[in-house]
Amino acid sequence: MRSSRFVQTSVFLLAVAPALAAQTDMAPLNSLPNPYRTIEGWAKMPAGRTWGSTSAVAIDNDGTSVWVAERCETNNCVGSTLDPVLKFDSNGNVVTHFGAGMILSPHGIVIDKDNNVWVIDCACTVGRGDTTATKGKGHQIFKFSPAGKLLMTLGEPGGGRGDKYFWQPNAMVIAPNGTIYVAEGHSSAPGSTARVFKFSKDGKLIKTWGQFGNGPDDFDQPHALAIDSQGRLFVGDRGNNRIKIFDQNEKLLDTWYQFSRPSGIVIDKNDNIYVADSESQSVGSGRSRQWKRGIRIGSAKTGAVVAFIPDPVEKATNTSSAEGIAVDKNGVIYGAEVGGKRLQRYVKN
Repeated sequence: MRSSRFVQTSVFLLAVAPALAAQTDMAPLNSLPNPYRTIEGWAKMPAGRTWGSTSAVAIDNDGTSVWVAERCETNNCVGSTLDPVLKFDSNGNVVTHFGAGMILSPHGIVIDKDNNVWVIDCACTVGRGDTTATKGKGHQIFKFSPAGKLLMTLGEPGGGRGDKYFWQPNAMVIAPNGTIYVAEGHSSAPGSTARVFKFSKDGKLIKTWGQFGNGPDDFDQPHALAIDSQGRLFVGDRGNNRIKIFDQNEKLLDTWYQFSRPSGIVIDKNDNIYVADSESQSVGSGRSRQWKRGIRIGSAKTGAVVAFIPDPVEKATNTSSAEGIAVDKNGVIYGAEVGGKRLQRYVKN
């Protein structure tokens, strides 16, 4: 087996990363170059308001403005009168905000080609108690106009386990033809939901696939979704420390382990892939304890990993690195942090 030193430092070995990806016990990629500098405090919250936990970040169609759905200064929006959805311009100023009283626990956000705003309400940070504030809410996806008008809802309020329901939806992505994919399941407990939904552009369910487990065809917390220039669907199978790649017919094409424990994935127009790992070192056991948290950057075409932005707070007992990730037209990376309760900006040196 190749040594850890050569896996981490040899450009040649990085180029053949897909060959190594079949090994679930491959040596950690923790020492790659970091060509980015971190800019903290870039986004200016409204006066008197502080950041809550956030994993939902996306880029507006103008290429530089940033949309965020944050959890109302805490880790959920139960009982809050704050608007969880905010848009910041390229200077970090708030342009608009909306969504108060509608969303329990915003988990992901997507901007479609018409600049509509889709917000995923996982409800996964809310207790199970059936209180007045949470009854009949959560486990849904909301489509808003850029001004905040509700246009469409996917899923039933309060959630469930059937095909017309979601239970803890995590992420969604919209294909160029308008097909919508949604990943569901935010727990690794036995019997948890773990599947992917496929909808038509008007919200009609086409199919679902996947089930909870750690076998080659299973999922454990499918937490992130992205589509590359070939139309391949990338599913961040977080609980299994891997990315699974499917074709347009949901056929499994490949499984990658070299990006560690994926919480967020974004693929740009040049097929550069950015993978946020917010849980290694602090969640799981074995392999996931050996890999460092942070953002790994590589090629969606070859699977090569070429750069790594490490978590600036390397405490094995905390989950504090970026969970949500977005990249603007200039290559600026935004990392949305749950534990850190902040939005980090990463700019190339």
